[in-house]
Amino acid sequence: MEIKMNLGDNSYPIIIKNKGLCEVEKYFDLQRKVLIITDENVPVSYACAVKEKCREGYIVTLPSGEGTKSFLHLQMLLKVMTEKGFSRKDAVVSVGGGVIGDLGGFCASCYMRGVDFYNVPTTTLSQIDSSIGGKCAINFEGIKNIIGAFYQPKAVLVDIELLKSLDKRQIDSGLTEAAKMAATFDEELFRLFETEDIYENLEKIIIRSLELKKDVVEKDEKETGLRKVLNFGHTIGHGIEAYFEGKYTHGECVGSGMLYMSSDSVRERIRRVLDKLNAPSIDKFDTNVVSKLVSLDKKSNSNGISCVWVEKIGEFQFKNFTSEEIKKLLEDGIL
Repeated sequence: MEIKMNLGDNSYPIIIKNKGLCEVEKYFDLQRKVLIITDENVPVSYACAVKEKCREGYIVTLPSGEGTKSFLHLQMLLKVMTEKGFSRKDAVVSVGGGVIGDLGGFCASCYMRGVDFYNVPTTTLSQIDSSIGGKCAINFEGIKNIIGAFYQPKAVLVDIELLKSLDKRQIDSGLTEAAKMAATFDEELFRLFETEDIYENLEKIIIRSLELKKDVVEKDEKETGLRKVLNFGHTIGHGIEAYFEGKYTHGECVGSGMLYMSSDSVRERIRRVLDKLNAPSIDKFDTNVVSKLVSLDKKSNSNGISCVWVEKIGEFQFKNFTSEEIKKLLEDGIL
């Protein structure tokens, strides 16, 4: 199956194919120098499968975790490309989750003002969400994704077979992002989460989530309006994620963030879905520290912090909160 991201000159295919990695050369132009970026948690065979199809491929394996999205690792990648004599006609391929996808995309956007970028997402979260849309970034001074760019890939290969290497926590964490999109755009998909076996419907959920995000990105590529809805749960979620420094996954923190930005009736429905996804309760933290981290969010403006509020499943609204209001929400809690 192929979904086309229609962005004019920046359009690209999103290929969804089981065992598609075995024939990656059909979807990516690999007859050139290719930097293949992966991390220690990704099976070695995935990056090797890409390299085997390259005319001249170089694999760089990085540590896993949010700490990899840093200037240090960006510099390391750019140094390899420089030393190996990469030109503007060469390419970068990310084989990994959201961290590797973000870092690889930003690296491709920086080198010689931009080389081709391809993405092979290997986690539920990246297959559902982060691999498409062109947002790439690194973290800086404890602030998530504060330095980055909009840089669209040339193609994305979603091979659902690759998810078999994941543990259940990673799968559940990624599915939280699908529940996020369902809560804001698609009540029917949200009811699937509530009433059906989530794991038996994994491929259906991934495809529908990609369709929803594609539609949003096509309408607002650079996040000037509608695309901000994809940040539901992220504003407070990012603050919680930064506070705990890796104790909880991105999806778990976003799930907690959604609860703070929902009406009472929606909160209960989201909580039940999060329970099905085995999400932990994250409610014991220093509210002063987390509210300060939230105030550093990229969506802050002169009117406060722009957040996505869900009053009814399948609908959303944008609301500005002051730092004091965010702090009060955190102090009041979500129990």
